[in-house]
Amino acid sequence: MALKCGIVGLPNVGKSTLFNALTQAGALAANYPFATKEPNVGMITVPDPRMDVLQEIVKTTKVIPTTVEIVDIAGLIKGASKGEGLGNQFLANIREVDAIVHVVRCFDDGNVVHVDGDVDPVRDKETIDYELIMKDMETLEKRIDKLKKQAKTGKKEDLKMVEQAQGLYAHLESAKPARSYEWSDGTPDDITELQLLTDKPIMYVCNVDEESVMDGNEHTARFKEDVADENAEIILISASIEADIAEFDSEDEKMEFLQDMGLSEPGVNRVIRSAYRLLDLITYFTAGEKEVRAWTVRRGSTAPQAAGVIHTDFEKGFIRAEVIKYDDYQELGSEAAVKDAGKLSIEGKEYIVQDGDVMHFRFNV
Repeated sequence: MALKCGIVGLPNVGKSTLFNALTQAGALAANYPFATKEPNVGMITVPDPRMDVLQEIVKTTKVIPTTVEIVDIAGLIKGASKGEGLGNQFLANIREVDAIVHVVRCFDDGNVVHVDGDVDPVRDKETIDYELIMKDMETLEKRIDKLKKQAKTGKKEDLKMVEQAQGLYAHLESAKPARSYEWSDGTPDDITELQLLTDKPIMYVCNVDEESVMDGNEHTARFKEDVADENAEIILISASIEADIAEFDSEDEKMEFLQDMGLSEPGVNRVIRSAYRLLDLITYFTAGEKEVRAWTVRRGSTAPQAAGVIHTDFEKGFIRAEVIKYDDYQELGSEAAVKDAGKLSIEGKEYIVQDGDVMHFRFNV
């Protein structure tokens, strides 16, 4: 499933360091603006402890987690919407992602330069918001001109589209992102196809110093207050800690380091899970002696659509799905016990897949 999150932020806020920790791909992380010119792309595995339980139940040695694509996009500066710096490239790259991970700097360090001279995450966020909104206004303005020409015929639907687009334009003009605009009948298709930058779902990652990773600091407190009405997830993470964790070869060494820091898991795990939710994805499993595997589908997918993720033939020739709820599998301890308890259900084409379903598909081709 080709869905991806883009990491955005001003230069030198820790984007590439976070990307490296997420993917361990070794992207360039440097202390000067525009260290990232071309977007780095990597695949990140989604941590899911349910797979360990399923592996123990079916007694297999092969476990294949699901993944999400992550993109480290060039740092943005003021004037990007007018092409300043790498602005045009930044905006083109962000248009291609499905959701945004916005990294803001919430640590003080005189050895790490800030593009605007001092640390102020609220101002930094406003800088990026402004550039994205300006670009969206430019995009929408062109569409409104086109819609007005169509509306000269006097058709009600054309006039309504002009009115809808103008309402959104006024919303953007008041410095508010498209994602917060309330449509009376859902987002019109004509607007959706524009792929407005500020219409993409977003989460914020506050990059803090090691001492602030648990409870935050004055910078994070101000930032949380500023975005309180956005209903967006905010995650505190220390990119320097994550970089250190990524250096360890064994899981035991990582866990020992985490315990010394007072942490239960790497911060990147929380970022990955949040990104997964942001993309509105869920996981279903296949489990057998050969392997336990996690599969990704959009929330609301039907059983045939889920089968199609494995192979298109599974969807075309779908007959039925045998479904076990994860909690039942865990509680009863085997597929045989689940069947004896009457907990295995046979589902047809209309079944909506639920997060954690363990599925086996019957099909013909």
